Amino acid sequence: MYSLLEAQNLPERLVGAETRLLGVYASRVPTAFVVPPTFEEGFYRHNNLPAQLSRLFAAIRPQRIDEDVLETLCGQAQSLVRGCALLDDSVQQFTRALHHAGLDSGSVHVRRPGTRHTEHALTRPPGAEVLFALKRLWVADWSFGAVLARLDDAGSVGLEAAPMLVIRGEPGHPDAALSAELGVASAWVNADGLVGLAS
Repeated sequence: MYSLLEAQNLPERLVGAETRLLGVYASRVPTAFVVPPTFEEGFYRHNNLPAQLSRLFAAIRPQRIDEDVLETLCGQAQSLVRGCALLDDSVQQFTRALHHAGLDSGSVHVRRPGTRHTEHALTRPPGAEVLFALKRLWVADWSFGAVLARLDDAGSVGLEAAPMLVIRGEPGHPDAALSAELGVASAWVNADGLVGLAS
């Protein structure tokens, strides 16, 4: 887990382009940290999800998709991911990061850098509600719309692990004046400060 300032010196694939951009304006951003993709990879690997999901979607052909069948399989995939657990070591690592950042109580939201889909949590120590929000994002990756988009874009249901942002407060809303001030396409804010940027 990395702070926004630490993320400035890390590869984009590890923290996301938006995270590095937020780090430039770290003084305007509420308390936040980034969860590297290795955390998600560990969850998938520990639960043997790549093999199980591959078997589940084996009959799907990108050239000729039966959307009714795909929708049923997506529901099964979401149930599968929802029913899997993180290793105790991973849970402890995450809750320690929340505690050290002061994000184990109050309002917190989680999302992937470069996306607006957000999960919100009102939490108290040790911060399990934030972990549940993060897991809801992983489950959403297997929604019908998300899987269909991957099939259309990449010809596969496969998914690459990605970093996650954990940020103080509620999900943000666009602020046109701040976007103009910073010279970016879009800036998102909540009551605590700057929570999202698109260049």
